[in-house]
Amino acid sequence: RLSSVCSVIIQIESFFSSFSIVINQVTTLHFLQSVFYLRFDQSTMHTLIRSTLRTKSASALVCAAVPRSFQESLLQAPLWYRSSSTESSLATDNSTADVKPGQSFKGHDMLAPFTAGWQATDLNPLVIEKSEGCYVYDINGNKYLDALASLWCTALGGSEQRLVDAATAQLKKLPFYHSFWNRTTKPSLDLAKELLEFFTARKMGKAFFVNSGSEANDTQVKIVWYYNNALGRPNKKKFIARNKAYHGSTMIAASLSGLPAMHKNFDLPAPFVLHTDCPHYWRYHLPGETEEEFSTRLANNLEELILKEGPETIAAFIAEPVMGAGGVILPPATYFKKIQAVVKKYDILFIADEVICAFGRLGTMFGCDKYNIKPDLVSLAKALSSAYMPIGAVLVSPEITEVIHSQSNKLGSFSHGFTYSGSPVPCVVAHEALKIYKERNIVDMVNKISPKFQDGLKAFSDSPIIGEIRGAGLIMGTEFTDNKSPNDPFPPEWGIGAYFGAQCEKHGMLVRVAGDNIMICPPLIISSEEVDELISIYGKALRETEKRVQELKSQRK
Repeated sequence: RLSSVCSVIIQIESFFSSFSIVINQVTTLHFLQSVFYLRFDQSTMHTLIRSTLRTKSASALVCAAVPRSFQESLLQAPLWYRSSSTESSLATDNSTADVKPGQSFKGHDMLAPFTAGWQATDLNPLVIEKSEGCYVYDINGNKYLDALASLWCTALGGSEQRLVDAATAQLKKLPFYHSFWNRTTKPSLDLAKELLEFFTARKMGKAFFVNSGSEANDTQVKIVWYYNNALGRPNKKKFIARNKAYHGSTMIAASLSGLPAMHKNFDLPAPFVLHTDCPHYWRYHLPGETEEEFSTRLANNLEELILKEGPETIAAFIAEPVMGAGGVILPPATYFKKIQAVVKKYDILFIADEVICAFGRLGTMFGCDKYNIKPDLVSLAKALSSAYMPIGAVLVSPEITEVIHSQSNKLGSFSHGFTYSGSPVPCVVAHEALKIYKERNIVDMVNKISPKFQDGLKAFSDSPIIGEIRGAGLIMGTEFTDNKSPNDPFPPEWGIGAYFGAQCEKHGMLVRVAGDNIMICPPLIISSEEVDELISIYGKALRETEKRVQELKSQRK
């Protein structure tokens, strides 16, 4: 009897202990409502409660005790900021009332890129179903202005019939053949020729085809190593990249990237990769330091790094003309002139990562044109095909090409490539995209519309929560800070950037969020009316975010 009584007492104690925990958890959920931009529906909330309770019966009782109004409401608040990631992306739950039966994708089967695992388990993704010009539509028919050109890439928008027709015709004729062992296809040869003519910052010798920007930058490393081995320089193998740069997510490309989230938990960067200063003048300049003085200091720091490591060990320097995923960071005055002088002094190759900047984005055909960069190697992707097919390219200087060819008998074949390198369908689509860029004078189009785009967004610079708005051509970045100072960031847990992004989505526009940085990079075909819409939604989201900041400051007091 005593044993039975004790057992009952333990169960009762367990229940009330669990109930107390749940009450605390419900309070926590209310806290999340006011601080984070997450949504908890009834099912998700019950899952959280049951994970805390010790018995199913106690779980059922406590779930019944929770106010029904709380159970049935969707709790919204800023996205839980994960300080380990630069990709504080919009993880809003798209379990809206108009989701059709059978169209819930919560807990889907895809391991999603640049997405926290809990998001795929607990939240419905935004599922895009259709594109039309500068707009995309989700599976529920909601329309969004695609203010990031998907991922900086759909330069010609989402419904360019000429690209669809080019792909269809090639699929009917020859859907695939490789380019190994001196066998290839006419589309790959035609595209290589056209690309070499297209790039005019300096004469280039050959084009090598890949499937993405990441593969392009991995290929750059292997080309440079092969080149130095051919020249009998086996120790000249290190690469210098920049903090906050993004060069891709494969192992080598992620190592070249200067973003901590690309390295943490992946045992990166590789030991042959070094990083030097990020050229963000607003954030890193010293008091009273001009842009040119800032550039001089960064060039001197680069030279010191080279001398410390030994010039005989440094193979190449890689840079985006404008840093994209790092926050749309433009080079300060004379920066590339000074950097190029340093690398040339020590016989170090210059790799221009044009994956985002190429094909008109900055108001010039290439970023190298805008900043007078004379690269030895160039990486291309994204707008190369307007993202209608996956394709990238590496442009190789005549000097490097000559060494690779002349030393091939000694070294053997250039044993690098991919099954789909120069695949005919992506090549014909890319070739057609280049024709369209030429025929429609895409650079002129960008230069006509970009002043309205730039001026319209920069007009918000006086907002008390904006530290800096920066950009060139049709690419812009906004950085949220307190007191308009780079030294006064908002508390990460406030998720200000994510809140702004969610307000944009609510009003029908998709942007890129990375921490408290917002990136906007619309298709190059954006019209004047669409720019007006973009600016209008940006303004609405900004006003709502300003109110949110005031609320959070009041709560903190």
